[in-house]
This record gives sequence, structure tokens and C-alpha cells, in this order.
Amino acid sequence: MTPHHRPQLDIEAVSDALLGEWKADRLESRRVASDPRFHNIPGQSMEEQRERVLGQLRLLVEEGAIQRAYPKDLGGKDNHGGNLAAFEELVLADPSLQIKSGVQWGLFGAAILHLGTRKHHEKWLPDVISLELPGAFAMTEIGHGSDVASVATTATYDPETEEFEIHTPFRGAWKEFLGNAALHGRAAVVFAQLITQGVNHGVHAFFVPIRTPEGELLPGVGSEDDGVKGGLNGIDNGRLHFTHVRIPRENLLNRYGDVAADGTYSSQIDSPGRRFFTMIGTLVQGRVSLDGAAVNAMKAALAIAIRYGSERRQFPGPDGRDTVLLDYGQHQRRLLPLLAQTYAMQFAGHRLLTAFDEVFSGKNDSDEAREDLETLAAALKPLSTWAALDTLQEAREACGGAGFMAKNRLTGLRHDLDIYVTFEGDNNVLLQLVGKRLLADYAAQFKDADKAALAKAAVGQVGEGLTRFGLRQIGQSIADLGRIARSVEHVRSADAQHALLTDRVQTMVSEVALALRDATKNVPKGDKRAKAIAQAEAFNAQQHKLIEAARAHGELLQWEAFTEELSRFEGDTLKVMTWLRDLFGLTLLERHATWYLVSGRLSGSRVEAVSSYIDRLIGRVREVALDLVEAFGLTPELLRAEIATGIEAERQEEAQAYVDERIAAGEWPIHEKELRARAKAKAERG
Repeated sequence: MTPHHRPQLDIEAVSDALLGEWKADRLESRRVASDPRFHNIPGQSMEEQRERVLGQLRLLVEEGAIQRAYPKDLGGKDNHGGNLAAFEELVLADPSLQIKSGVQWGLFGAAILHLGTRKHHEKWLPDVISLELPGAFAMTEIGHGSDVASVATTATYDPETEEFEIHTPFRGAWKEFLGNAALHGRAAVVFAQLITQGVNHGVHAFFVPIRTPEGELLPGVGSEDDGVKGGLNGIDNGRLHFTHVRIPRENLLNRYGDVAADGTYSSQIDSPGRRFFTMIGTLVQGRVSLDGAAVNAMKAALAIAIRYGSERRQFPGPDGRDTVLLDYGQHQRRLLPLLAQTYAMQFAGHRLLTAFDEVFSGKNDSDEAREDLETLAAALKPLSTWAALDTLQEAREACGGAGFMAKNRLTGLRHDLDIYVTFEGDNNVLLQLVGKRLLADYAAQFKDADKAALAKAAVGQVGEGLTRFGLRQIGQSIADLGRIARSVEHVRSADAQHALLTDRVQTMVSEVALALRDATKNVPKGDKRAKAIAQAEAFNAQQHKLIEAARAHGELLQWEAFTEELSRFEGDTLKVMTWLRDLFGLTLLERHATWYLVSGRLSGSRVEAVSSYIDRLIGRVREVALDLVEAFGLTPELLRAEIATGIEAERQEEAQAYVDERIAAGEWPIHEKELRARAKAKAERG
């Protein structure tokens, strides 16, 4: 490629890759999201927003936009992957609309579908689908957020009446932050401890009516409105509590556990722990869809900021005209690595969505596949929702005061997506789940080894790592001295990036595992209490490192997904997409440079080379940045940001035309500096 050749990106091919397997469903959902009837109106009161969003849900039903995941004989399409792909796009219409629809059909309805049996489906799902039966998903409690297994609400069975008594014994057990709870919900799926014959069988789900068709609370049901929130004010979030509310035995959603008329409990899953995680695992779609919705918000933010940055001019350049913002190195550094990250997260999201569809369609519904799906969702959802907030904020700042205007959407999206980082589980808690899975996989490698063999393997592994990388660091420092271009050759290859990203995960996990093993080394044999205390203290001490390892694992998965996607492209498009993948991978190395330096994986010179090469990549990507956001396929109707419509370019052209016209007419005033320069030159000529 010659220095002046601008690579030609096949925008259609890239767009197809971004839309993925369920392209048709995404495009249909974008058609709906483009309709002004589904758009939020900035400045509306909370009450007005709530009524508007409820009306929009009825319009979604009319459009046939929400039935995809339900059984065909109940009016659905049995299209699980397409359902979530379409749902993810609704964030472009209004996040309040998206999340309220998710409460109704992705939580309330999905709980009935996945935790109930056929009689429940036939009894309630038609009205859930049609919105005749609005509902809430009553899992979270004030005192038990992410710790669902410890919820305090009880469902005690009475064999004399064949009823369950739903009861919240204290305020900490009140169900909290529930969409549809404050106003619109007529029923709720309530998660409570199932107690029968004096035995607690753990958390189960129950269908509990809460209001009459006229909106009056039923006896024993209490509700409080959460009021104004930091975002998503189109949703009527509230609290629910129950005082000895009785429901029929048949209202137990009994797919995984049942109670006979005489109070006998039965389940096909013997282990209470495994039963609980199986039930909760059926509701993983919330985490999957939040991942994709967050990425769509990132696309919107970058499409707005990069388009505006390519038109907005500030401060005179060498040619006399003000310089386009996107030509400034710092502006590129702010936005273009985020562009690469967005692509990586989208491709990783495709992996997640495929895994979800395979499990819930039955194509690959095994215990192992479900565990992999849960781990993948728990790894990716935190990274994308955090990244969405960072991207929206950076895009807002990159657009200056214009980015702060509500009509340009960045602040509204930032407020609404704030809650995504704690929706469906706090991000740190989710990453801890991933970390525990990584520890389990690590331990499985030594399943049949005795303690001596484990210690020997551990010492061998760590020793080998220190020796290999330590010596290599010295070699790098000598070989790389003054030769940055040569040193970067090592880290810019795909194999090297993959090895470095993988090594970080493996090393961090092994260090945590060894620390946990050593914690009980001096505990007296047979002292179970002391051992438990030592293990708990050691885990707490290693918690941060474990979460960082899980985060590194998620980043590795994103890099791998992006790399796999490269096989779809050819020619200039492959070249550009490879630059973008490298920009993502090397930015990760730069971000974690301290770890690589301290661990002896990279020398100082090589880290410097990484940063230098990132700057070169950013310069290349800048040339095609507009094409890369064009590939997002976000029309003006989807973005709805004035500064992304080309209006700034029109203003700049108008201003330049005015200047050119005045100069041509000899009417452009001479600047004081120019006048002084002329006088000085005249005086010197004498």
C-alpha cells in the first residue's frame, strides 16, 4: 500500500458482520425503533413518561415485536436468538421502553415460560403476551440484592387449604426496584423460600396476583413507588410486600420442584444448590440482552461523536483554516480505541447470543452448555455495560457543550444506561462468579493428584514462568534498546497478542489458587472451623485479584471473537479490520502495562513500542473512521442527534464561504498582527 492510498472498506460486508446471524430480526426491530411513536420525549415529567412507555408497549404488541421467544402454539415463533437480537436494538428507541418490555416479556413472562409447566403457559401466557396481564418480576429484596439464595420472603404451604402463604416478615425482605410494581402490574412472579412440612426447600418462584383489573391492590399486598430515578423514568419501579397473602398450590411454578396436596415436596434435581442454580440459570437472557444493548448504545455514542468530530473545527491549522477535531491526536486517542473495543464487544456478543440460542432452542441444551452460557454472560455483561458508560461519557466530552444538550442524546443515554451495570447482578459479583469457574477449571487439572504432586506442579509452573519471562525481559531490554520498530514486531502479531492475553489470565488464576491452597497449610488437621475461617479470609484477601482475572478472561474472549471474525473479510477490508483488532489487543496490553512489567512479561522498551504502534494504528484507523461508524447502519431516525446530521459541516461551509467572499471582494479586515508585520517589514526595507 502506498503512503497516500486510502483503503476502501466494504461497508456492506462489515455491516453484515455486525448484524450477525439474526440480521433480519435486528433490521425489523430497527424499523420499529425508527418510528417516532416509540421515541422518548426529553423534558417530559415522570408521570408523562410512564404513561407514554405503557402505551408504547401496547404498540409493540400490535407490531408483533415481542412474541418471538414464545411457543408457536401460543402465538410466538420459538426464535430465542432472534428475540434477544431484536430486543437489543430497542435501546435505540428509548431505554425505558426497552427495559419495561424486558420486565414484561423477558422477566415476568419468561419466568412463567421457563419455570412453569404447560398448565401455567396456557393459563397466563396469552394474556402476558397481549399485555392484558402486566406483571412484575419480584426477585430482588432490599436486604438481599445479588444474594438471591438468601431472600427472606417465605412461601409456607398449608395442606389443609392447599395454599401457599406468601409473607415478607420484615422490611429488609420487601421486594425492591421492580418494574411494573408501582402502578401497572396486576401480578408478580415472586421468589420466596418454599417451606413445607417444616422443611425449607430453598428459593422457588410463585405466581402472585397483586392488583385488580382496575388497579386496586389486593388484600395483604403493599406497594410503594420508588419515584424519580437517575434514569429510566418511563418505568414505574416500586416495592412490593406481602402480609400472609394466600395463593393456590397450583400457582407454584413447578418445573423444577413441586408440592403435592399433602405437602410432600419432590424434585427431579436432588441437590438444593444445583436446583437453585438451574432455576436461576433459565433467566440468563437478561444478562445476555444487556450486553448487546450496551454495545448498541456504544455504537450510537461513537457514531454521533465521530461524525461531529469529523466536521467540527477548532483552532487554525497550517492551511489557515481551523482544524477538524478528529485530526487532533488526542481526539483520536479518546475515540478510536473505543471504536475498536465496540467492534470486539459486538463480535463477542454474537458468540454469547449463539450460545444462548443453542441452549434455549434445544440444539445444545446440556448441563455443560448451560454452565458455559452462564459463565460467558457473566464475563461479557460487566465489560460491555461498564464500557458503555465510559464511551458515552467520553463521547459527550468529545462533543463539548453540544454533547451536553439533551437533543443530542448522549446525556440521556448515559443516565439511562447507568443502572445496566447493576441490572441482573452487580458487575463485580458477576465477575466473581466467573473467577470461581476459572478456579474450578484450574483445580480440575489436578483432580487426581495428591498434595505433594500439586505442590510440585505449582512450584514448577511458577518457577518456569519466572525464569522464562525474567530472562526474556533482560534479553528484550538489550535487544530493544533504541530499536522501537524492531521490538514491536514481537507484540503486534496475532499469536503474540493471544499468548500475552492468555498468559495474564492463567497466571493470575494460578496465583489466586496457590494463595488459597497455602491459606490452610498451618491449620491443625481436623479443625474444620479454623479451616473454614482461614479459607474465607484468604478468599477475601484474593477477591480483587480474582475479579481482575475474570475481567482479563472476558477481554481475552472478546479478542478471540474479533480474531475469528476476520476470516469473513478480504482485501482492504481485511487490512482495516485487522488494524482495528490490533488496536483493541494492543490497547489491552497498554492498559495492563504495569502487570506485564512487574510480571516480567514485557520490557520497558517493548511497552513503549506498544504505545508507539498504537499511535500508528490510530492514524490509519482515522482515515476510515467514518466508514467504520457508517457500517453500524444507524440512520438519522435511530440516532436522533442534531450534531450527527451534517448540520455542523453546513455551518462550517457557510462560514468559510462568507470569509472567502469577503476576501475576494477586498472587504476582509487586516488583522492587527498582519498590519504590524507589514509595518515592520517596511521599516526594515528602509
